[in-house]
Amino acid sequence: MAPIRVGFLGYEQANALDLVGPAEAFASAFRETGNGKPERRYEVSIIGLSRRSFKAESGVIFQPTSTIETAPKLDTLIIPGGCGLRLPEINRKVANWIIEKAKETRRVASVCTGIYGLAATGLLDNRRVTTHWRFAADVAKRFPKLKVEPNALFVKDGRFYTSAGVTAGIDLALALIEEDLGSKMALTVAREMVVYLKRSGGQEQYSEPLQFQTNTSDRFTELVAWMTNNPTKPMSVESLARRASLSPRQFFRRFKEHFDSSPGMFVETLRLNEARRRLSAGETSIENVAESVGFHGADSFRRAFQRRFHVTPSKYRRTFGLSRGRMPIESLSARRRRRSRKRVTK
Repeated sequence: MAPIRVGFLGYEQANALDLVGPAEAFASAFRETGNGKPERRYEVSIIGLSRRSFKAESGVIFQPTSTIETAPKLDTLIIPGGCGLRLPEINRKVANWIIEKAKETRRVASVCTGIYGLAATGLLDNRRVTTHWRFAADVAKRFPKLKVEPNALFVKDGRFYTSAGVTAGIDLALALIEEDLGSKMALTVAREMVVYLKRSGGQEQYSEPLQFQTNTSDRFTELVAWMTNNPTKPMSVESLARRASLSPRQFFRRFKEHFDSSPGMFVETLRLNEARRRLSAGETSIENVAESVGFHGADSFRRAFQRRFHVTPSKYRRTFGLSRGRMPIESLSARRRRRSRKRVTK
């Protein structure tokens, strides 16, 4: 099977991570072969505005593999963000090329402020889009025909995809990999890149803990770090209030003001998101997952999980978990120890 060809447009003052992050995700997708030599599922290339190397905002130098005049036919075209794209001369050149290239390309995507180049083509008019939260208002003002969703990680509308900044580009790449090769491959790539959790486009740009830390005082920042690292500890309003050195009434009121959520809902969300990660890893039973994230019993965990995600933990694991053939070494070792104990018993 021929690799899927993905092209990244490069230009002066691009954001290096907007380009490299998604590119590494595609480059990490392999297919196992009978001869023991894994094959790459994607062919990644950088397309320059000219043959010359270009410098990213951070100073990193990139050498294009082709130019906009010599670029091969692509399956997927991705426009990374960067302040250079907001320069009129570069923007016009990029937009004109995208208009022509999009005619023969299955899907087109932008990462972060790459939307300035893609939106200038008119191809996104009357479509749902997103970008980095800091630029959302400006994009909506400059391109009033766009339906900007400022909080989304990424948005798909037809064959056009737009994403928020930096790591959201990796989330988008994982979603495209999942479309092409299935959820197990996307999760395998996520594990290879040590991405904490494969996030869906419907999630907000700030994770719950990050949003909480961003919007709250120092004492709450320390508290949420403790909550994240200790999901099995008691987290009643009274116990959390003691940690924050506030009365329960003050704590509950200030919590809702800063985070727009009750403490109980936040705790449940924290535990369920960690449970999703552990279910995807497939390393333990559902009962153990429930206990390890702080639920008192598998039944209450199942009810909460299904209420939040509209799927049972078992079905989630079957859909998104890694295959048995790729189980971690620790799990295989545990199985060997169990077999050894059975032989000794006999």
